[in-house]
Amino acid sequence: MRGIVLNLQHDSKIELTSVADPQPKAGEVLVRIKTAALNHRDEWCRQGLYPNLKDGIILGSDGAGVVEKVGDEKDKSWVGKDVIINPAMNWGSNQRAQSKEFSILGMPSHGTLAEFLVVPVDRLHEKPEHLNWAEAAALPLAGVTAYRALVYQGGIQKGDQVLVTGIGGGVAQFAAQFAKAKGAKLSVSSSKTYKIERAKIDGADFVYNYLDSNWTGKALEETGGFDVIIDGAAGDSLNQLISVCKPGGKIVIYGATMGNPGKIEARKVFWNQLKIMGSTLGSDQDFLEMLALVHEKQIRPVVDRVFTFAEATLAFDRMKAGDQLGKIVLTP
Repeated sequence: MRGIVLNLQHDSKIELTSVADPQPKAGEVLVRIKTAALNHRDEWCRQGLYPNLKDGIILGSDGAGVVEKVGDEKDKSWVGKDVIINPAMNWGSNQRAQSKEFSILGMPSHGTLAEFLVVPVDRLHEKPEHLNWAEAAALPLAGVTAYRALVYQGGIQKGDQVLVTGIGGGVAQFAAQFAKAKGAKLSVSSSKTYKIERAKIDGADFVYNYLDSNWTGKALEETGGFDVIIDGAAGDSLNQLISVCKPGGKIVIYGATMGNPGKIEARKVFWNQLKIMGSTLGSDQDFLEMLALVHEKQIRPVVDRVFTFAEATLAFDRMKAGDQLGKIVLTP
């Protein structure tokens, strides 16, 4: 079969090549991949910025497809079903945090950017019927990451003022959709005008360009401050988020694309009794609850563009440039 593997010796650091056909063992299933989607971690692997990298590993954490074969006769009811794949491996039994054995498909184990994938049968979920194949592949990793950050960590309530930073990325798009579905008043931020304009169309109540020197003052005037802030950037902008968070509010950080902050306004944190917390991916419980919300509200992931495997370098470059609005999807 063909797969997109990490090859740090290659000019583009990735390579579409022939790899061995996988075979399911007991407790596993073979899925024919119809669509797969990119995440920032795939590009970080390509840049050599992810831990425990190994050339030859098939990248990709998000995927949807059809079950072709099972390793156990007792699992044969899955054969022929349309499925999406939960990429979280070995979360463990603690809802508060993942186990030491936790890992994500696509590094260090083979991922979804291939014609076939073998995964444990308990990673399968039936594809939501209202989603097409591209939307289905876009859902798993970013969807559960956004859900956990917003619902489990953020504790969102109906009527809350919610700010989602960096609108346009996969997690941010889902966080915005889930916030509206939960009855929150939604604000978003970006530095890109076209992303801000799209957010207005998609139902954001307030929008901010974080390059505007007075965006924090404008946000406080219009919203009174935020109960929950979902952020994937961190960096020195964290202090701006602290300044627009309501007393008793929460800032949930699921990524650090802008690196570590140079300093933290600690006095504002303790005086306003703020909660700053981290969040990553999600538990099996989070995944089930996320799917239930997607079913109930008929939520459709935002798909940016669909590329073929042969166009993988173009897809990865689009992720690197940050030009996407929604998820980047690939097809074999």
